[in-house]
Amino acid sequence: MSITAAKGFEAGGAAIGIKPSGKPDVAILVTSSRKPVPAAGVFTTNLATAAPVMVSKSHLLDGEAAGVVLSSGNANAATGPAGRADAQRMCELAGSAYGLEASDFLVCSTGLIGYSMPMEVIETGIPLVAANLNGGTAAANALLTTDTVRKEAVSAVGDSGAVVGGMAKGAAMLAPAMATMLAVLTTDANATHLVLQRALTDAVAKTFNQLCVDACTSTNDTVLILASGAANGPAITQTHG
Repeated sequence: MSITAAKGFEAGGAAIGIKPSGKPDVAILVTSSRKPVPAAGVFTTNLATAAPVMVSKSHLLDGEAAGVVLSSGNANAATGPAGRADAQRMCELAGSAYGLEASDFLVCSTGLIGYSMPMEVIETGIPLVAANLNGGTAAANALLTTDTVRKEAVSAVGDSGAVVGGMAKGAAMLAPAMATMLAVLTTDANATHLVLQRALTDAVAKTFNQLCVDACTSTNDTVLILASGAANGPAITQTHG
């Protein structure tokens, strides 16, 4: 339940047919209020940026998001304009399931590079996952590719009463600057987009960017955080290293 440990978030994951193995391959995180909240992101520095990264960057320009739709098994990278349209469509499908705009959702994908997304299963699968939010653990399982274990964590935010929860994907291919890393964090702390962005950028520099396994940055590296403020604590106005 790590990604849903913070108040104000729901999540789920399932197999919809992207992976030939039949293992879980789509996850959705959404605010319980079904409304956008402050959000921030750190993305790949690879010049060959994947379509989901382009779309998420665009949707984060207003500093808010209501959710994230994630897929594993296909990276939707090196797929050109059609790939960007597919990533946008994934946001449209997730958003429409909750009466939200496509721009309210962020999108992440991981897996094979250079293959078009199997939109026939995406079109039917995302609405099914959205209608059955079966928990944070199911969402975390849907991120895995070469990982041998699920990655989840929860931590208290000092003595504020708020928590940060997270799920991540990444194994064997970790490299400089987050390579092949997807991570989504949630918090019920009361924080603005600017505070979240400063804190996330600093945290990524001190953690993911210190790892090196294969010396290649990925096309899809993404770390996101959404803050519901549902713990009803005092506003966080500054970050600490």
